[in-house]
Amino acid sequence: MKSEWIAKYEETEIKVTNNWFSGEKLYVNNELQDEQLSFITPSNMTGNLINKQGEKLNIKTNISGFFSVSCRLFIDNRKVELKQTK
Repeated sequence: MKSEWIAKYEETEIKVTNNWFSGEKLYVNNELQDEQLSFITPSNMTGNLINKQGEKLNIKTNISGFFSVSCRLFIDNRKVELKQTK
């Protein structure tokens, strides 16, 4: 089973994917920034983006659940809403 979430932050697209066989992945503008392949520990991935002012902002995301999977995204320690697409 594959799940996917997408968020837009200014001009940046952030995508988080979860697949039973290939693990979890964090993409920023289609560039892989982090991945986790372990299914035993909770998924915690990090990355960064550059905002319109040229500042580097931290991204952190986590995926939880087994039968029903959910994802949370934080940019610069503020929660950002994601839209599940798959």
